[in-house]
Amino acid sequence: MRPPSVLTVAGSDSGGGAGIQADLKTMLALGVHGMSVITAVTAQNSLGVQGAWELPEEAVRAQYRAVVDDIGVQAVKTGMLASAALVETVAELLAATAAPVVVDPVGVSKHGDSLLAASALDSVRARLLPVATVATPNLDEVTQLTGLVVEDEDGMRAAAAAVLEYGSRWALIKGGHLPGGVEAVDLLTDGAEEHWFRAPRYDNRHTHGTGCTLASAVASGLAKGLTVPEAVREAKAYVTGAIEAGFALGGGIGPVDHGWRFRG
Repeated sequence: MRPPSVLTVAGSDSGGGAGIQADLKTMLALGVHGMSVITAVTAQNSLGVQGAWELPEEAVRAQYRAVVDDIGVQAVKTGMLASAALVETVAELLAATAAPVVVDPVGVSKHGDSLLAASALDSVRARLLPVATVATPNLDEVTQLTGLVVEDEDGMRAAAAAVLEYGSRWALIKGGHLPGGVEAVDLLTDGAEEHWFRAPRYDNRHTHGTGCTLASAVASGLAKGLTVPEAVREAKAYVTGAIEAGFALGGGIGPVDHGWRFRG
């Protein structure tokens, strides 16, 4: 029997820690077949993003159609979409695809480099979030999308409500950037039920690719038939182990370890 197939629609990270590369590693580690639509190419390493070039809309559309029309998908994950034109192209494609969609509304890199044009934010709100089964913003992305500054768990509730207003079925607010505390806290809600996920906060600066990895892990769980809360719970456990095992690479921030479960 073939494994479920998951498609990532995102940018390439030449350093291998985030983007398409992180997504495919995560999918392999979690037992699904990963496929990709590359939206942009970055020149990137542990020190930051030195350059980024988005692909033409027709190239993104052709990649997507080639995969979906022949192979099919059990889940889709989106990451770096760069521009309003690409956001709208991908949103149109997703709206016509009968599979759960995990939207990671990537705005800035781990190093603070912008990966989404400011002019694209309206398209993310109006076109992309309404087709999301789960949206997975971190606290910086919450501020970009909603204007809210989150400083505590009550703020995470308000952030989730604001994200849901844009149309996603579930919001997963990632609280890893909350100040202080010994736990990394995430909130998942559809507006009716609420799930809190807590894990130890590891003192490890090598966390490049965390957001890509979590969103891809959620998509992998959905492709295997898990409910959204089940998929998030499993994804949280996987990414927590990957953060604990994150390693130095180059002279800056290293990646999480996508293969941590294979090294025991």
